[in-house]
Amino acid sequence: MAWFRRRRSSGGPGGRLVNQADLEHLTEFVRSRRGVEAFIEPQTTVTETTVLLVAHDGEWTRRRIESPEIARRFAHQLSLPIYDIKLMGYPQRMRDYNERQKRRPA
Repeated sequence: MAWFRRRRSSGGPGGRLVNQADLEHLTEFVRSRRGVEAFIEPQTTVTETTVLLVAHDGEWTRRRIESPEIARRFAHQLSLPIYDIKLMGYPQRMRDYNERQKRRPA
């Protein structure tokens, strides 16, 4: 019986390919901020591979991406340094930014 066979798709988990709107969002983030660095967040059992962009002041954004290779290619096209989050960890400026946002009046 074939009940438990997984269907394979070209888009990775969930069949998701690189979304053009996501790439445009990431590109606009890079163009409108300075000192942006990219970080690859690996696929887990809960989430797909993502690329995290962090600006000089810690402001950040993340979007799903098809694979680490696509993330690297994207970063290289925009001349961004790119790191593996498993090796580097999250930047302190990002954590500081999140703390500032929590303290900010609504």
